[in-house]
Amino acid sequence: MNEHQKLFKPIKNERTFEKVSRRIKRLIFDGVLKPGDRLPSETELAHQFDVSRQTIREGLRILELSGFITIQKGGSGGPLIQTTILNTINNLFLDAFQLEKVTTEELTLARFEIERVVMDYVIDRADDSDIQRLRENVQRARMKIENNLVAVDENIEFHNLLAEASKNHVFVMVVGSIAAVVRDHTSRLTANLEGPDNTGAYSESVLKSKNAVDIHEKIVEAIEAKDRKKAKQLMESHLQEVGHRLESLKD
Repeated sequence: MNEHQKLFKPIKNERTFEKVSRRIKRLIFDGVLKPGDRLPSETELAHQFDVSRQTIREGLRILELSGFITIQKGGSGGPLIQTTILNTINNLFLDAFQLEKVTTEELTLARFEIERVVMDYVIDRADDSDIQRLRENVQRARMKIENNLVAVDENIEFHNLLAEASKNHVFVMVVGSIAAVVRDHTSRLTANLEGPDNTGAYSESVLKSKNAVDIHEKIVEAIEAKDRKKAKQLMESHLQEVGHRLESLKD
């Protein structure tokens, strides 16, 4: 007997594809279906729900677009529970930022206020493993810089790691969404700056990245020392500098 055979019941109402997606989603929320679990085939799902394959296909498409599943190709493929909701939220936030024409001043102000609150919780809740992840992040960034490479991903990840250290899932989502916008802007900024020169000196973009990593390292030291005031001051100075860099995109 298929292990999923008793999970699904027939549906007889209109807009059944939405009901299909909601029922599968509820099983994910309840922990019955977990990341890595593979759903039955479209044919089997259609049989269990007592609907058409087209209805199942539309329901699965909703779940895929929402970030609850991925559809793998091939003979051994099919719908797989693999939550990418945070990535979906981040992409939607980036689209909304561009559509609503949010200014960099608004972005910097919101980031400043949010990360200042996050820092309070980080100081109170960060444990040794959080400190270790932050230090490893700084080390990876420095390795890139030593090779005259811009550490964009590492510098963005640093702020996401801080949010995780707050032990608050809402902060993780909000900071991650803002970080997606900052990364988009920073990537375009660094693409417009000169690359490595032939003198062995840092390029302008790498130098700015190095300055960010230097501050990140000092922030980690302040967090480890439980120096709330210094950690906040460093973060405020850092975000103001990032805001100035984003403003330069207009020039």
